[in-house]
Amino acid sequence: MNTRPLPMSPIRAAAVQFDPQVGIENKKANLAETLRLIGEAADAGANLIVLPELANTGYSFETREEAYAHAESVPEGESTTTWASLASERNLYIVAGLAELDGVYLYDTAVLIGPDGFIGKYRKTHLWDREKLIFTAGDSGYPVFETKIGRIGLLVCWDIWFPEVPRILAAQGADIICSVNNWVWTPPPLFDAAGNCMAAYLTMSASHVNNVPIVAADRVGTERGGKFLGCSLITGTNGWPIGEIADPEKDTIVYADLDVVASRSALIWNSHNDLARDRRTDLYDPLLGYTAGTPLPR
Repeated sequence: MNTRPLPMSPIRAAAVQFDPQVGIENKKANLAETLRLIGEAADAGANLIVLPELANTGYSFETREEAYAHAESVPEGESTTTWASLASERNLYIVAGLAELDGVYLYDTAVLIGPDGFIGKYRKTHLWDREKLIFTAGDSGYPVFETKIGRIGLLVCWDIWFPEVPRILAAQGADIICSVNNWVWTPPPLFDAAGNCMAAYLTMSASHVNNVPIVAADRVGTERGGKFLGCSLITGTNGWPIGEIADPEKDTIVYADLDVVASRSALIWNSHNDLARDRRTDLYDPLLGYTAGTPLPR
């Protein structure tokens, strides 16, 4: 007799890995390629599809002027409205990264779109390297969005190096985290013997300690001398990848079947270990420097 419970919110997730290229002359082709790949994933049964960071523009802006030329308003801009039309047509949830223009401000933004249109956005709060010269860091927190398939949290690339981000999303009730990425250089080696990058392991760790699935979409290729690391993956509530970790070099789509709301009970491991209950929040703040106190020596 099969006693496994039926999934309450079954989805097929897809992490799309490809090679968008910077340059205004490439922007339309980048957007067209996202539509093609979203369609391919939808044809394979996916209904939650995650694209990389800056998926419509490429990454390596040389100047702020160039970034302004690539950027769009959200949700009125061409890319967001185009993705929304496809999401409506195919009954999809789409997460994608883009350069957002809001007045004179530029943000590295992830958007969440559903069958009924634009749902929300998250502006990257931890900026990497020269991003600090281009973008303004987001300061509106870490939103979790209620959807018909479950509660969705967003993060962008370098955010995964800060364990507070997935923890805050999980503490706010996120059932799944969608991570849009342009993973680049990290302290060597870039890959281990299995061909995986450190960011993939950080994603697995964040997923495991929070018992929340993460759909992490990275890009591949080279751009203006920079190399991107691939290794897109989708984890289960236990943190282990479901299926493959993507190749560091190849365009590909990684798929996983998930019960999105399974994370709501995954925190309870046994009668004695409940990760939410076991947290010692009475001790953490001073040691982490969040409140007055003496931090540990470094």
